[in-house]
Amino acid sequence: MFLELNDIKKSFGEGDSRVDVLKGINCQINRGEICVLLGPSGSGKSTLLNIIGGIDSPDSGNVSIDGVKMADMKEKQLTKYRRNHLGYIFQMYNLIPNLNVKENIEVGAYLSDKPLDIDDLLKTLGLYEHRHKLPNQLSGGQQQRTAIGRAIVKNPDILLCDEPTGALDYNTSKEILKLIEDVNKKYGNTVVMVTHNDAIKNMADRVIKLRDGMIRKDYVNETKIPAVELDW
Repeated sequence: MFLELNDIKKSFGEGDSRVDVLKGINCQINRGEICVLLGPSGSGKSTLLNIIGGIDSPDSGNVSIDGVKMADMKEKQLTKYRRNHLGYIFQMYNLIPNLNVKENIEVGAYLSDKPLDIDDLLKTLGLYEHRHKLPNQLSGGQQQRTAIGRAIVKNPDILLCDEPTGALDYNTSKEILKLIEDVNKKYGNTVVMVTHNDAIKNMADRVIKLRDGMIRKDYVNETKIPAVELDW
């Protein structure tokens, strides 16, 4: 099993204001799967994503990636691990405003020992003809494509997506989801995507539904729908 979460618990606050956000999460995700973490606001899905990504640490329990426990890593090892193995895509694009599209993606390439070919990636992303534009010259969808490129160029084992279509309109959202699907097929990255949009679960290999900090459902999707056919 590639990604394993064992009894992950996480709370915030102290005393009367303490909130248990994750209440013992157990799940497994196979290499190369698209896994959707689905749930309403406050269900704990973004906290869980941050723990998988090593951005946050659990109060108890452990995360294992390819047999290596994150808890056993020292801070320097964890930083190196995040740099080499994890790619992050957020709802906010966080592009560097004075760098063009190609340069923003190159920032990700510098963090990797095995980066993908940037021109090939720009073509996959549909950004090759926009490669010399600055972020303020791009549409929201093009900015998100650039952010995906920056995450993917490292060729990470795991691509973590936190509401990647949250700031986009319907048609652009579907384009971005198709792109994530294409990237998964072409490069074989394991994708873990947080969303509150129920329709997106239909493109996933695995669906994990969270509510009130607990897993309510965890199943393999027998009838996947291509991203372009999603409807909501």
